[in-house]
Amino acid sequence: MQTGKPVAEIRQISPTVKQLQPFALCAGEFTVPDDFDTSLPEDILTAFEGT
Repeated sequence: MQTGKPVAEIRQISPTVKQLQPFALCAGEFTVPDDFDTSLPEDILTAFEGT
């Protein structure tokens, strides 16, 4: 270890600018089916739950 040689710098952290994502960034890229929120069939639920 050398004496008198800086090993760290203490300074204020500059604030980061949060960049907002544009609304509807993927508009037109895909369609959501009307039944997207219906319950899954029992056999698929069982496979996920492992019961």
